[in-house]
Amino acid sequence: MTAGKIGFEEHYAIPETLEETRSFAGDSGKWDVFSQDILDLGQKRLDYMDQAGIGLAVLSLNSPGVQGIPDAARAMSVAKRANEHVAEAVARHPDRYAAFAALPMHDPDAAAAELTRCVNELGFKGCMINGFQQVGDPDNVKYYDLPEYRRFWATVSELDVPFYLHPRMQIPSRAENYEGHPWLMSAPWGFAVETSIHALRLCGSGLFDDFPELRVCLGHLGEGIPFGLWRIDARMRFSPRGYRGKRPLGDYFRENFHITISGNYDDAAFRCTLDVFDNDKVYYSSDYPFERMQDASDWFDNTDVISAEQRLKMGHHNAVRLLKLNPR
Repeated sequence: MTAGKIGFEEHYAIPETLEETRSFAGDSGKWDVFSQDILDLGQKRLDYMDQAGIGLAVLSLNSPGVQGIPDAARAMSVAKRANEHVAEAVARHPDRYAAFAALPMHDPDAAAAELTRCVNELGFKGCMINGFQQVGDPDNVKYYDLPEYRRFWATVSELDVPFYLHPRMQIPSRAENYEGHPWLMSAPWGFAVETSIHALRLCGSGLFDDFPELRVCLGHLGEGIPFGLWRIDARMRFSPRGYRGKRPLGDYFRENFHITISGNYDDAAFRCTLDVFDNDKVYYSSDYPFERMQDASDWFDNTDVISAEQRLKMGHHNAVRLLKLNPR
């Protein structure tokens, strides 16, 4: 077992966001255990970490979290409660936990201010945002390539912390193509579709020309983008309408994105990701409690796709550098 691994797609909930996870818990008989696991920031989670060889978990609020709260004032209230709650857990177990900030993205300036507070006052390592933000009306959504968010991205760049773009389901009013197949909207397929489109929008918006040092994290071995990246760039030579980047899209994706293995424990997909990505930008994570820590570690610790040296790099050293952790 590779000990001392660092995971940073590791989720928690607070009572205000707990019910949003019910549909992901499996059959109804598993809800009691699942809800206990995602609410727990104490010994039970630490025991699971010990059994899986995880030394440090960077905790983040469950999806969609505050991104699913259209009212800006309520979303900010919930975000601050979540951030204070997880900060207390980190203070109790500073050698085992760190945190990503939950941010309401209705207003770029308010989001930037809360991120600044969390990083500078609470010691958070960055933020995890659960996809697009519902704003005002539940059917009104915003993606973060929009020009109004440049002020927020300026703050992320100045703070020099990673932004983790995490999946969420599409809202029903925009999901006609899933009609009759609700299973498609969730983790089996729709999560990757929504998150990859959002990531590609960021690449195509000129964002990384304005802020070349930005670091955006994606889970699940890159939400399918590594597999399709060659074709994206090849076809963009013929149909670049609306593309605002100064360089090929693949350049931005390889340089500005960082990829975790969370919830995608497949040798073939792993090989593809490593063929596309520098292994300095690939990381261990488990996606707990939506996945079992032990399953993630059993695969990562034993796959023959990587060497022992690469396993240590992706399991530990890369995260130390990205998150500016004290070496252990």
